[in-house]
This record gives sequence, C-alpha cells and structure tokens, in this order.
Amino acid sequence: MNVVQQSRWQLYLGLSRTPHGLLDVATPAMAALLWLGDFPPLAVIVVGFVTAFAGYNAVYALNDLIDYRIDCDRLAQKEDASTFFHVDEVLVRHPIAKGLLSFQQGLIWCVGWGIVAVIGALWLNPLCVAVFFVSACCEALYCRLLKVTHLKIIPSAIVKSSGGLAGVLAVDPSPAWGFLAALLLWLAAWEVGGQNIANDIVDREDDLRVSAKTTATVLGVQEAVFRVVVAVSMAWFGGLVIYWFAGDGLGRVYPVVAVLLGWYLLIAPARRLFFDPGPATAADLFNKASYMPVCFLALAAVSILAPV
Repeated sequence: MNVVQQSRWQLYLGLSRTPHGLLDVATPAMAALLWLGDFPPLAVIVVGFVTAFAGYNAVYALNDLIDYRIDCDRLAQKEDASTFFHVDEVLVRHPIAKGLLSFQQGLIWCVGWGIVAVIGALWLNPLCVAVFFVSACCEALYCRLLKVTHLKIIPSAIVKSSGGLAGVLAVDPSPAWGFLAALLLWLAAWEVGGQNIANDIVDREDDLRVSAKTTATVLGVQEAVFRVVVAVSMAWFGGLVIYWFAGDGLGRVYPVVAVLLGWYLLIAPARRLFFDPGPATAADLFNKASYMPVCFLALAAVSILAPV
C-alpha cells in the first residue's frame, strides 16, 4: 500500500500513458510551425502546450476507462511478460485494470484534464474544441469496435491526425486546404503503419485470447506487415511532400533531413519487421515511429531558426 501511495502520480500518468503523450504533444506544435514557417506568439506556445498536454492526457485516459474490463481479461490471461522495451510501458500500464486506481479516480482524472483542454482550446480557437470533441468520440468508437472489426483503425487514424489539425487551427483559423490534406494524410499513414498495426503485431497473442479484432488477428501477420510497409512508406513520403505546402520560412535543409529522419524512424525498422516479422521487431518500429512528431518538430524549428 505504501508503494502505491508513494507512486500515486505515476499511476495517474501511467493511466494517461504520459511518456507517449508527451511525444504526441509535439504533433500540434510541429504542424503549427510547418504551416506558419515561423514561431507563433509566446502566449500561444504556452497555452497551446498546456492544452495539447491536457487533451492527450484526457484521451489516453478515456481509452483505459472504456477498455478497463477487456484489459482485466487480458491481464488475467496473459502468460509471459514482454522481454522488449515498449514506450507505452515506461510507467504502470492499465492501473485501473490492475486495481491500483479506482474507476472513479480515473474518471475524475480524465474529466479534469478534459476541462483544461476545452478551456485552452476555447482561448486558442473555438474550432479546436470541436476537433477535441471529435477526437474523443473517435477514441471511444475505436475502443467500442475492439471485438467488432479491425477497421477500428480508421477512427484511430482520425484521433492522431486531429492533433495536427488542432495545432494548425490554433495559429490560423483559415489555413490552406492543400496543406491540411497533406498533413492529415501524412499523420494518418504514420499512425496506421508506425503505431496502430505495429502495436497490433506486438499484442497479437493477447488480442487472440480476448477475441479482439485487429489487423494482425483478422488478416494475419503477413498481411499486417505488408500494410505496415505500405503505410510507413506513405508516411516517409508525406514527411517530405509537406515541405512544398508549408510556410515560406522553412529552409532547404528540411527536405534533406526529413528523408533521413523518415528512413531512420520508419523505413529501416519497417524493413527489419518485413524480414523478421514478430513482436520484437514490431515493438522496435512502434518505439522509433513514436519519436517522429518530436523529431520533425525539432527539424522544423531548426529549419526556421537557421534557414539555409
């Protein structure tokens, strides 16, 4: 009991998968910099960070709240602990299902962060509130479709893409449609290949035990790997193409480094997965791909500060 009390904040942060969420917070910031080609005012940066952090905390916690019964089933039937690193497991994963937090405590945490996100979104741009609401609904739909269809990957792609959309709307209420289309397709491809299906391969055995419908359980590992390679290739290409839709402030170093980053974070681990399909190589892809938003945020910032 004393250990649990001492790590109470770690349990809450584990509920929201905050280490992964912090990586995702870079998505709206990255999108904003790419569109503007410059840095927004300091107030927008501060409020935007708090809002994005709150929004991701709320949405990830919502996932665990909706799935806590199925997570209990997973934990009851799980045989062996993972022997490889997974970025989602830096803190305690599924603390409600493990009985370390009550459902009520998790709900209060989720709603509290949701309120913070809505307040911040209202200040930035009321349209961001609508984006947050749609994202939360899609996350709930994604959870509810767990045993229904592997096409739940579609609302998942919408959830991850919405972060970039909100980031752009926070700095410009009327961005170009071409940029938005390129951005959303890029982020959707990254989520599908580098995050969702990769994680499905990691969790395939656990998902089979609870009759979950995922790309890996429904179509098999071989087809799942093929779809990963296609989606990751699109994401690699998207990270380069977005340059020609972005703001004028980006230097010419961006496309060169974007190709290299895409290769290291996406293509190389996907290639290893293709030749050695399994949970370890899939987890490696998931982990490396998780750093794509923060790496491209850094690239955009450097390209603006030191244009070449």
